[in-house]
Amino acid sequence: MSESETRVHFRVIRYIREAGLKLHLENVPVATASTIYHKFFREYQLKDYDPFLIGVTCLSLACKVEEQNVRLRDIINVCYRTLHKNKAPLEIGDTFWQLRESVTQCELYLLRALKFKVMFDHPHKYLCHYLKAVSDWLEPRQWEEVPVGRTSWALLCDCYHSDLVLDHQPQHLAVSVLYLALQCHGLELPVHKHAAVKWYQVFSNSISLEIIQTIITKIMAAYDVENQVPR
Repeated sequence: MSESETRVHFRVIRYIREAGLKLHLENVPVATASTIYHKFFREYQLKDYDPFLIGVTCLSLACKVEEQNVRLRDIINVCYRTLHKNKAPLEIGDTFWQLRESVTQCELYLLRALKFKVMFDHPHKYLCHYLKAVSDWLEPRQWEEVPVGRTSWALLCDCYHSDLVLDHQPQHLAVSVLYLALQCHGLELPVHKHAAVKWYQVFSNSISLEIIQTIITKIMAAYDVENQVPR
């Protein structure tokens, strides 16, 4: 993938996240939309499609997959406003109906292109469990004063800016963002020094420090892309 394509994909995922926030969606539907987007462009060429149309379609499809009760009309209006910040809000008229038809047809195309495999096992539920365990291992005051949980969630959301979510197990992603969050705040878990296994292997016996470092490197690369993409 070229650098210019990487920047386009970053912009579209940021657009999906911004629209999802305005639609008051939970993290998982936005993660599903982002994963569908990355999975599609893993198989198809960017030059052949309008990435923002694919983006809004992924958001619409994700709402259905994750059973979020959001009207297509609202998704289209919010996405249009997010993409065209300097234009007037979209009225019910020819442009709206054309967009609606495009999204509807694109949704069917996406489903066929991905062979209807649009449900994913996300890292979110694993991170919830891991953070609960870490909160028990740390001193209560440490847990209250250091925002390990908030940092971990922010890092996990940022993982979806790149297609690394397609290449790694959800448990490994959850452990890696937690590992990075602890590093960011200079914390070492009490069980780390004397345990027979590393703390992260308690959560996943298939993970290694090498895997964690690989994932963290990819996360940091996504932040480098962010610095190249205008707001």
